[in-house]
Amino acid sequence: MNKFGKTIKLFLIDGEPNGRMTCELSNWTGKAYKIPRIQIKESYARKDLTSPGVYLLFGKNEEGKNVVYIGEAETIIDRLKQHVAQKDFWSEVILFISKDENLNKAHIKYLESRLYEITKKVNRYKLANNTTPSKSSISESDVAEMEEFISNIKLLTNTLGHTVFENLIDKTISNAIKKDLFYIKAARGANSKGIPSSKGFIVLKGSELAPSTVNSMQKSLKNIRKKLQDDKIIILENEKLIFIQDHEFSSPSTAAAIVMGRNANGQKEWKLKNGISLKEFETN
Repeated sequence: MNKFGKTIKLFLIDGEPNGRMTCELSNWTGKAYKIPRIQIKESYARKDLTSPGVYLLFGKNEEGKNVVYIGEAETIIDRLKQHVAQKDFWSEVILFISKDENLNKAHIKYLESRLYEITKKVNRYKLANNTTPSKSSISESDVAEMEEFISNIKLLTNTLGHTVFENLIDKTISNAIKKDLFYIKAARGANSKGIPSSKGFIVLKGSELAPSTVNSMQKSLKNIRKKLQDDKIIILENEKLIFIQDHEFSSPSTAAAIVMGRNANGQKEWKLKNGISLKEFETN
């Protein structure tokens, strides 16, 4: 399936990159706002925020993990006022409304439920919702329209800095796996596979790690490995340490070091089946 370029218009409401902004997609009736919590009060007078819509409250928990609360409201600014008073974890909100006022209560309930389902399935952010949102019953034509709305919500949410709806391995990368899968098979028991990503390197589910680390391994890398074990991303199974889910690292070298249990140059250690290193693959 061909991919086409898209035009996204960002407007910095206060002229500040870390302040309030709107985000619009060409030929789409939806509109996104990204508003820091501390600037909700400054947004009370914006008339379009009295519209129905869905919203995502973003923050971090005590462990430093990303957290999101997904909600809907017929008057979205009033609901955000309530959340400022009642919910402490969040630091910013991304919300979506319709410029042609075409979203009704049934629509936003459907959107809320579907966004919750997607977030839970992707499992990149911890959900702060205490209950599962119920999905409204809408017509077949409305479902098609709302699913298109959701695809644009996913695109703009990612554009605005949150990967809450983004599968770690999308269809494009999944196709690339068939021909560009990289491996590490080392003497100390590491037997892993992975792929480069736009943000670093993804080690794939089922990859095996060296059972221990060497003394000379950097402390920061040892800490990363320990945290992965504490978070049950790496577990001991049949006397082997393995990844039980795909995991993205900030660089190929970090990925290689965690897998091998020692300091490592990922550009040299990760290799295709034919022996070509990642560095050679990227430069030739």
